[in-house]
Amino acid sequence: MNGEYREVNQMGFQLDFLKDKIEFFEAASLKELEQKIQKQIEHNQAILLAVHSVSHQTTVIDDRILYTAVVHFKANI
Repeated sequence: MNGEYREVNQMGFQLDFLKDKIEFFEAASLKELEQKIQKQIEHNQAILLAVHSVSHQTTVIDDRILYTAVVHFKANI
């Protein structure tokens, strides 16, 4: 390099972990709601989150039933 020096820029980064995550779900049937929640449980396990609590509710709106749930995920590390 004939005495030339190249400056190397170093970029540092920091990883932050999710400690809590709350997700909301709704569906027209209880089976569909369970499937949506199960799918998200599998996704969140990949980022080390486990189910901490689940709250659910059934509501009737205009003669149709709506199932809703709130799932609280917490870090399991």
